[in-house]
Parts: sequence; C-alpha cells; structure tokens
Amino acid sequence: QVHLVASGGGSVQSGGSLRLSCVASGDTHTRYCMGWFRQAPGKEREGVAAIDSYGVTAYAESVKGRFTISQDNAKSPLLLQMNAMKPEDTAMYYCAALPPSSADCLSLRFYDYHYRGQGTQVTVSS
Repeated sequence: QVHLVASGGGSVQSGGSLRLSCVASGDTHTRYCMGWFRQAPGKEREGVAAIDSYGVTAYAESVKGRFTISQDNAKSPLLLQMNAMKPEDTAMYYCAALPPSSADCLSLRFYDYHYRGQGTQVTVSS
C-alpha cells in the first residue's frame, strides 16, 4: 500500500517555472512506476509524464521539452520540473503509482495507476 502526497503547486507567470514534489509513504522499499497527471476545469484528466522503475520516462506531447519527471530512488520524492510554463498548463496536478511489475508502466492513463494522491493546484497567468 502506498499513500501519496503532492505539493509545490502555486501561481506563476507565463514563461516561469515550478517544481512539484510527490512524497510516498507506506511501501518505500519498492521503486514503483510513477506518473503525473492534471485536470483543468471542464476538461478530462490527462497524463503529463511517467517514469518506470528503471528511470525510463514518457511525456505528453504538450509538455515535451518543457517538463522533466525524475526520481532518484524508491525513497526519494517524485519530482516534476516545469519550465517555460503556459496558461494552458493551469490545472490541478496529481501523482500516482503503479507496481513495477505492471505492464502499464509508463502509461499516461490515470486509471491504470493503483495508487493516486490528492492534487496540487498550478495556475499560470499570461
């Protein structure tokens, strides 16, 4: 069982940067596959980035080259460095985890993930 808590959201101007963090508690000996997701008002939740237990990453086309997902080891926070931010990045951001044996590692589908944290709000103004 894994409990996830995301933080680091806030308000930033267009072109600015934020770094989100997701801390896991519970089973911290296993390096889970992890993902970041977001949901803007009136829109469906979408995958942003994912990382598997080997450190391989996947990104949504809309954030490639601007966002970086990382995690040093199983006990380290999951990070999402967001640069060159745009107003369309405004959303509630969520982190999620999946057992490393899953065939869905690197998925950008939120409901593929077994453990999901609460969100942190990100607002980008123009």
